[in-house]
Amino acid sequence: MITLKGKNIYLRALEPEDLDFIHSIENDETIWEISNTQTPYSKFLIKQYLENAHKDIFEVKQLRLVISSYDDVALGMIDLFDFDFKNSRAGIGILVKEHDNRLKGFGAEALKLLINYSFTHLGLHQLYCNISEENKASMKLFTNQGFEEIGLKKDWYVVNGSYKNEYLFQLINN
Repeated sequence: MITLKGKNIYLRALEPEDLDFIHSIENDETIWEISNTQTPYSKFLIKQYLENAHKDIFEVKQLRLVISSYDDVALGMIDLFDFDFKNSRAGIGILVKEHDNRLKGFGAEALKLLINYSFTHLGLHQLYCNISEENKASMKLFTNQGFEEIGLKKDWYVVNGSYKNEYLFQLINN
């Protein structure tokens, strides 16, 4: 049985009530580096995005889910992006919003649930992620779920005028 429910968290679709939560994440400059964002998002634009969030992954090539506790507190988000049906692959990204909720296993549980969903329900052959060379916690999170480092993209992006390297990790469903 396919499920997006874990022991401590579950993954759910975006709801109109998530407007403020998503707005706070998208406009948090401290995480723009990992989301490759350079400008703030208005609530108007996020509201439009939420109005279209119900569309199928095969149409919009993305699936964004909220990581939620069982007492319905939104802890973060996890995404499949660049969904490529022909080549049976997608990128994956994850964020646990509050520092106090990190390193508690919520991200690992969410990642495991989405990997299982991707391989069993969507029939994907592979998942990949891009991680800044400085983000050791994410590297550990993904390698603990079976992702392998397959390359280094040198001087891949600029943060505050400095070029940063980014690792590419991949998980192939055998």
